[in-house]
Amino acid sequence: MSGFVEKPEPVQVPGLVHLHTGKVRDLYQDEDGRLVMVASDRLSAFDWVLPTEIPDKGRVLTQLSLWWFDQLADLVPNHVISTDLPAGAPADWAGRTLICKNLDMVPVECVARGYLTGSGLAEYKQTRTVCGLGLPEGLVDGSELPGPIFTPAAKAEVGEHDENVSYEEVARTTGVETAALLRQTTLAVYSRARDIARERGIILADTKFEFGFDPKDRTLVAADEVLTPDSSRFWPADQWQPGRSQPSFDKQYVRDWLASAASGWDPKGELPPPALPTQVVAQTRAKYIEAYERLTGLDWS
Repeated sequence: MSGFVEKPEPVQVPGLVHLHTGKVRDLYQDEDGRLVMVASDRLSAFDWVLPTEIPDKGRVLTQLSLWWFDQLADLVPNHVISTDLPAGAPADWAGRTLICKNLDMVPVECVARGYLTGSGLAEYKQTRTVCGLGLPEGLVDGSELPGPIFTPAAKAEVGEHDENVSYEEVARTTGVETAALLRQTTLAVYSRARDIARERGIILADTKFEFGFDPKDRTLVAADEVLTPDSSRFWPADQWQPGRSQPSFDKQYVRDWLASAASGWDPKGELPPPALPTQVVAQTRAKYIEAYERLTGLDWS
C-alpha cells in the first residue's frame, strides 16, 4: 500500500474548477478553459506522499522550470501562458502558480539518460540493456553512457512506480511519427540542459519530460515541470565517482533518513511513513535552493 499519508483538501477558488491533486501539483481549470497548475511543498519518497512539507519547494520547482523553459525555447515551445495569480487565489499561490495551455497530453514519460543509475542500473545488471537498448559490459552505478539514450516509461498512478517501456511500445501507443518526434526532442533538450549544467559544475544524470500537442496546430509542447530536482538527477561534478551512489541535489536526505534505523519505519512495509525531523526538512530545503542557485546563477532570497 502507498499513496498519500493524508490527502489534502483542494483549495476552493471562485472561477476555478479543481481537476486533480497529484504528488506535488494541484490542477485547476479556469473559465476560459486554461489550466492553472499550483506546485505545493509536498514531497514524495518510496511511493508515499509524506506528511511533512518542505518550505519553498513548490516555488523553487516553478521558478526553476520557468528559467529552463527560457533556455530551451528554441528547441521546444512550452505550455506557460502567464504567471499571474488568478483572481481570488490565496496569496500563498504566488510564485508557485502557472496558467497553462490545455494540451492533448502524450501518455508517456519521456526519459533521457546520460549516466547509468536507478531503474536503468537495475535492468542493466540483469540484461545489459535499458528499455531494450543494449549497453557495453563493465558499467557500474554512476557510469557515463557512450551517449544519451531515450528510455521512456508508462506514467503510473499516485503510489505506483512508472514502468519502463521499449521504444517499440511507445511507437505502438503513440504512432511511429510521434514516437520519433518524442525521442528526437527529448534527446535534444537533454543534451542542451546537460551542457548548461556541466558549465555550472553539475552533472545531469537523467531527467524526464512530459509533452503534449497543442490542439490548435498539433505542435509538440513541453508541459508540467522541466529539469527540476524532482524530475531529474543532478550530481555535483567534483564528487562524481562511478561505482557508488552519487551525492545529489534532491530529496536524498529524506530517502536516507526514512531508510535508516532512526526513522523506525520500514520502506517495504505497509504502514505510512512518519513525519520528518526539522533537521532533515532544513537540509532538504537547502539542497533544492542550492540546485536553483547553482543552475540559474541567481540568488534565491
